[in-house]
Amino acid sequence: MRLFLGPIVVSFLVLLGANWWGGTDAVLLVATLAMLEVSLSFDNAVVNAKVLAQMEPSWQRRFLTWGMPTAVFGMRFLLPILIVAAAAFASPVRVAMLAFQDPLTYSILLGNASPAIHAFGGAFLLMVALKYFFDEEKRVHWLGALERKLAYWGDIAALETMLVLGAVLGAGLASIATTSILLAGLAGVGLYLALELFTNMLNHGVRKGRGFALFLYLNVLDAAFSLDGVVGAFALTTQVFVILAGLGIGAYFVRSFTVYLTRRRTIQNFIYLEHGAHWAIFSLAVFLFAGLFTSIPEVVPGTIGLVFALLSFLSSLKVRRARG
Repeated sequence: MRLFLGPIVVSFLVLLGANWWGGTDAVLLVATLAMLEVSLSFDNAVVNAKVLAQMEPSWQRRFLTWGMPTAVFGMRFLLPILIVAAAAFASPVRVAMLAFQDPLTYSILLGNASPAIHAFGGAFLLMVALKYFFDEEKRVHWLGALERKLAYWGDIAALETMLVLGAVLGAGLASIATTSILLAGLAGVGLYLALELFTNMLNHGVRKGRGFALFLYLNVLDAAFSLDGVVGAFALTTQVFVILAGLGIGAYFVRSFTVYLTRRRTIQNFIYLEHGAHWAIFSLAVFLFAGLFTSIPEVVPGTIGLVFALLSFLSSLKVRRARG
């Protein structure tokens, strides 16, 4: 449990700072955002743990330490700013200044950029989920006939890419924000394919640099999970420091939990957890695309993700007990 000592200490210090900054209201907002981040990211932790298990201990430590500034300031602050800047045809520097000097205007711009954010995150996460299920070499199946059928379709080359591109095209044509959805969706698919190509090149060549490739993949995956949460956070408050503090605490706990799952070999011992996590990712991707047309509270996909996690855990526990 020493892994969670750091997040606990940091949380205490951040909450003290929030109290100094804005009193009890700021403390409650930071705590709420932190709990929201943790509750929405269990499936992220499970998938990350599987990737993290392939990394050397030194890179696992870097994921927990060096990765935190990347997770908090890079993925939860800079990436939304870049998306807002691209959607508004504005300078990223100006948008960043707005985030601190005029957070209300920034939150409006962020809301206007939400179609691009949803399309990017939805396309990337849908690629992650479908790539996992469309695998003809996959032998362990949680949902029986359904997962076996999906694995059988895995021999169709680039099937997941064609399906995701079709989803992006359909969403773009059905929405008034056609251009931003198409460009952001293509960016999500392209980034996933680029990361996969980079990792495969390292797998089949010199292994030096593989840790960095997986580290990069984990941070991009984390970004895709966090984008919708950033938009939702501005529904609670427009104070950027409060949002970064709350989401940062949550991200630290999630990363510590990821390392905990890796070191305890939880994914290997509970064989269906990874399946449940990917079904949760699939549902989140679907909700991100659906969010282009209707408002969906963040608690809905978060709750569904937790249900998948719980059911896959109980199924895994049943198998463990049957095996003795």
